[in-house]
Amino acid sequence: MLCAKCHAEVPPDAAFCPKCGTAVAVAAAGGVRAATPTERMQGAQAAAPQEPEHELWRGGYSAKAMYGGWAFAGLVTVAAIVLAALSATPYKSAVWIAVAIAVPVVWVFLLLTLLFRRLSVSYTLTSQRFMHQRGMLRRVNNRILLIDIDDVAFEQGLIERLFNVGTITLTSTDASDPKLRMQGIADVQRVANLIDDARREERRKRAIYMANV
Repeated sequence: MLCAKCHAEVPPDAAFCPKCGTAVAVAAAGGVRAATPTERMQGAQAAAPQEPEHELWRGGYSAKAMYGGWAFAGLVTVAAIVLAALSATPYKSAVWIAVAIAVPVVWVFLLLTLLFRRLSVSYTLTSQRFMHQRGMLRRVNNRILLIDIDDVAFEQGLIERLFNVGTITLTSTDASDPKLRMQGIADVQRVANLIDDARREERRKRAIYMANV
């Protein structure tokens, strides 16, 4: 059997042309049936022209997301020093020792938390896919096709709004990450809009190609 569009040889049981992707009639027990929507979609995806993939955005956890934590640690540090200065004479030395131990621990904990979050997570948005990596010693890489992303939402707390950071949630049909939460994203609204625009553009291209098949 030959394809009516490009005249390439088509297997008898094929739902679409292996060369151009045009839907063809499929042999069935009772005669000939038309290709189903699913078969047409598979054909379109197989034969769709592969446009060059280019990077749109790259990012990860922003240090600005921890500004609230740094401010709180600063207040705790000042309060601890004042408490030590105002403590009764018999206990002053013990209080100062406790402050000298506790304050560095708090700041070191915050610093290690920031380093871990920045080094263990990274995101890359291209014109066709959204990719993210997790882990430091053991890296886990996952890719989500933009056409599989159903919704893009973002949220910000009061402190996050002051520093223009927030959390983006991607809802998709991807089996490994159906609901991906991206915390500590700088310029969160712009990034969320960028992802949403890219996914809608990719779906628009697919829809136009499907209409022509």
